Amino acid sequence: MAGHLYVVTGSSRGLGAALAQQLAAPGHTVLGIARRTNDALAARGGSLEQWAGDLADPAPVAARLEAWLATFDGAAFDSASLINNAGVLSRIGPIDETDSADLANAIRVGLEAPLLLTAAFLRATRQWTGQRRVLNISSGLGRRPMAGSASYCAAKAGLDLFTRSTALDEAGRPNGAKLVSLAPGVIDTEMQVQLRGSDPSGFPDRERFVGLKTGGQLVTAEDTAARVLAILHRSDFGAEPLADVRD
Repeated sequence: MAGHLYVVTGSSRGLGAALAQQLAAPGHTVLGIARRTNDALAARGGSLEQWAGDLADPAPVAARLEAWLATFDGAAFDSASLINNAGVLSRIGPIDETDSADLANAIRVGLEAPLLLTAAFLRATRQWTGQRRVLNISSGLGRRPMAGSASYCAAKAGLDLFTRSTALDEAGRPNGAKLVSLAPGVIDTEMQVQLRGSDPSGFPDRERFVGLKTGGQLVTAEDTAARVLAILHRSDFGAEPLADVRD
């Protein structure tokens, strides 16, 4: 065995694009899944493949992933990793002032999609002999509430608990997968722009996020990706299913 396989969701921009970019190396097979493809990633060619798939309708994407993984000889890989990175914010504000479809979209992308993709990944790689890892990109907002962000907080809290529960399932299986739900810190992405541009009447923490930007406290997607991948590749990955990149 000599190869490593990686699946990254939300790969068209932000942290997901940075992860895919840094993983695209000799000996690596990388699949990026997002609503749109990324031209800069496409230019790399080689073993980096991109799918345009809507994770708000995750079942077909999960079925396609399971079928794609089944085309490989698992013995060809030292490791296989799924990084569930995709997530979206619904309109910032109380849920009764937010469109129901917008709320449902946030939960489907942020929680339902990772759950279905993880199930597909685990089924397809069950007999593989290399290391099997699932890294779910969570948030500090899955561990503490914030006004105006109920759907995002709920998705990330669910992600944390589904990670912990599935880690228990895998611990009792031969070559069980290792799972971690990781808070990546505060990243300078379009999501931060959305938070800073929100109506303060429905988002009382707005000024705190403005202060993070003006105070230079946001970390670039590229630097965060490097930190995230360092954790993914640790020998003790999965020893604790909940983690924070700042610890």
